[in-house]
Amino acid sequence: MTVIEVRDLARDLADAFTVGGLSSKSLDEARRTVAAADAVIAVSPVFKASYSGLFKMFVDSLDDDALRSVPTVLGATAGTARHSLAIDHALRPLFAHMGALVVPTGVFAATDDFGAATFTGGDGVAPLASRVSRAAGELADLMVAHRVGGVSLCFCQVPDRC
Repeated sequence: MTVIEVRDLARDLADAFTVGGLSSKSLDEARRTVAAADAVIAVSPVFKASYSGLFKMFVDSLDDDALRSVPTVLGATAGTARHSLAIDHALRPLFAHMGALVVPTGVFAATDDFGAATFTGGDGVAPLASRVSRAAGELADLMVAHRVGGVSLCFCQVPDRC
């Protein structure tokens, strides 16, 4: 798995959009990584009910077909749950425009989700872990359905559920 920290590309993105489209080795490598990915997990912090501008700049820098038919999970973080609709009202349309195959479950995490001691349905799985597990399962199913390759993936906190 490769992680692209978009904040590390901030200067390169600014240069690419303001200096006549000049790219950099780091930005080109990040773009190639996305274009070659079997699947993508795209996560952005939410500011004022939408993804960050830096996140959008990176998506804007991708080739038009870089995400076409790529199985994708969308995620977002924010200080409060009042931003939880950002996945469906901001990220999902952006990735639909890019042609990504987005799984139904988005993973939103507010500050209260981290280290939360609350549990759902008596199954011993915290709400955030449950959402992550569901989204991961959907991503694995989608990858297999599109013959990307064999997948053995488990994010369960309860081992006998995998």
